[in-house]
Amino acid sequence: MASAAEQLAANLNVDAFRKATDLHKRIWFTVIALIVFRLGTYIPIPGINLEVYAKIFESNQQGILGMINMFSGGAVKNMAIFTLSVLPYITASIIVQIVGQVYPPWEKLRKEGGEAGRKQLNQYTRYLTVVICVFQALGAAAGVQAQGAAIDPGPIFLITSVAVLTGGTMFLMWLGEQITSRGVGNGVSLIIFAGIVARLPAAVSQLLQSAQVGSVSGFMVLMLAIMAVAVIVAVVFMERSQRRILIQYPKRQQGNRMFGGETSFLPLKINTSGVMPPIFASSLLTLPVTLLSALGNRQLPPYLEWLRTVQGALQHGHPSYIIAYGVLIVFFTFFYTSIMFNPDETAENLRKYGGFLPGIRPGKRTAEYLDFVLTRLTVLGAGYIAIVCLLPEMLMSTNPVASSLSYGIGGTSILIVVSVTMDTVAQIQSHLLAHQYEGLIKKSRLRGGKGAR
Repeated sequence: MASAAEQLAANLNVDAFRKATDLHKRIWFTVIALIVFRLGTYIPIPGINLEVYAKIFESNQQGILGMINMFSGGAVKNMAIFTLSVLPYITASIIVQIVGQVYPPWEKLRKEGGEAGRKQLNQYTRYLTVVICVFQALGAAAGVQAQGAAIDPGPIFLITSVAVLTGGTMFLMWLGEQITSRGVGNGVSLIIFAGIVARLPAAVSQLLQSAQVGSVSGFMVLMLAIMAVAVIVAVVFMERSQRRILIQYPKRQQGNRMFGGETSFLPLKINTSGVMPPIFASSLLTLPVTLLSALGNRQLPPYLEWLRTVQGALQHGHPSYIIAYGVLIVFFTFFYTSIMFNPDETAENLRKYGGFLPGIRPGKRTAEYLDFVLTRLTVLGAGYIAIVCLLPEMLMSTNPVASSLSYGIGGTSILIVVSVTMDTVAQIQSHLLAHQYEGLIKKSRLRGGKGAR
């Protein structure tokens, strides 16, 4: 027999959506916020020579600029106020979460601080975001000025550019938080999602034009189309896959009645970390290259010449970049999973409420078993994410023209788009279920009141 929740989910339809007025407001708020983000990607920073900068971008778009341009929704191409996008915020989140694992005061805030501790760590993340923004904005502005794209180069241009780019990222960070609290979906993920989706038509058009002039073979176009469909199917299958662990609750007697004896399931996803590993890995790889770009073409001291080698090795399509990207994806998959799911805490909660896993002792043994299962699932999840993100990179790195298209139709882009879409749809369904529950509660109260009369 279906549960009440399953019966409600089966009854979700257009009529239920029409009645959920609060959900309508949330969706409209999200759409308007994303439109504001898209408008900001077309507003250039003051003092930039767009014609000169366009030539600079065209000659460098196959490198790290192309990847940042994908995440920013084309803002880098226009040297817009949202050029840095939310990548500094993501980088700051990575650093705060890593430090929170090893620095005792922050670890205490994370584990025992509750809501107040979480807000304090979020505040530290904001402060660190400003610092990273200043460094990245200074690097971007200095690089633009060094290559002659500034109308009036000098300290005023650098200060103005740093202030505008930092303010743009902080505004996007605030906008993402507002989407999360007042809209639907995760705000930061949706901003990246909107940027990628906005670039998809241009990427597909460029691919078809390249095929017409012979720069890309028809076989490559066919392979890319097959790859895109295969990646979408794989992402949907893997994101919906889960290991369901049986949980039993003992029977207890109260008076002459027997309660309990129920069973439920603890669902463990194969990919608990979601889309965060490739986003974290990409943002971390952009940090050193962005800082090095501030040096422009200046002559470095002999003992710093290795920095140029690092800059070249981290360019898109380079074997070192592919290896570093894959290693970081695997690392962040395990790292983010450890943050999202704590086996010890879950085992303790089960023990408190009387739940247990059949054949396994409550407490430490349960935590060890959950950690064992989660580790095996995370190995599969890390491998799946790495394959999805790296196979298109290796395929398209063999063709310089196709390499420049990988940002719009590559595995990372498809993974983010499909995953964020599924998460957002799941949140919309949750809001609809909550709305139907509220309706049932109101009806039961009305019937109860009539019966009392």
